[in-house]
Amino acid sequence: MKKLRNSAEHLSETNNGNRKQRNNNLKSGFKPDASNNQITMKTFITIAATLLLIFNGVGALYGGLNLITHPDGSSMQMSMDFLKHTPFQNYLIPGIILFIVNGLFSFIFLTALIFRLWYAAWLVLAQGIILSGWICIQIVLIQTIHLLHIIMGSVGIALIVVGWLLKKYSHG
Repeated sequence: MKKLRNSAEHLSETNNGNRKQRNNNLKSGFKPDASNNQITMKTFITIAATLLLIFNGVGALYGGLNLITHPDGSSMQMSMDFLKHTPFQNYLIPGIILFIVNGLFSFIFLTALIFRLWYAAWLVLAQGIILSGWICIQIVLIQTIHLLHIIMGSVGIALIVVGWLLKKYSHG
């Protein structure tokens, strides 16, 4: 009988110890494995969004500035023939649009992402739509496809997916 009582007391102490450990883990911010996977996924997606926005932003600022300062396209070896089916006489207006809409917006939206503003995921998604739209319009207007269209179109699609995933993981 004494052995049975000692076993019951030991089991009770062990359960109390486990309960205390679980409570301490919850207080200290420890989360079960499923939550840690979700946090890890959100971190991975945020890093991907950051890199995509930087890649798009730097390229658009560089390209836009070159087209603004050299509207004939000479600094980027772009022929004026690309513009023959467009409403543009030179690359100045496309350069300004590229600089602002894909360059500056990417960094403004990146700032929202860094500061974890509640609408940052929507902005990432919007930048993907803007970039994808820009590439589609460009292909239609110049009536040709280059490797850069495929690369930047893929970045646009990736931004849309990453923005959607950020939204999904931000709301649980």
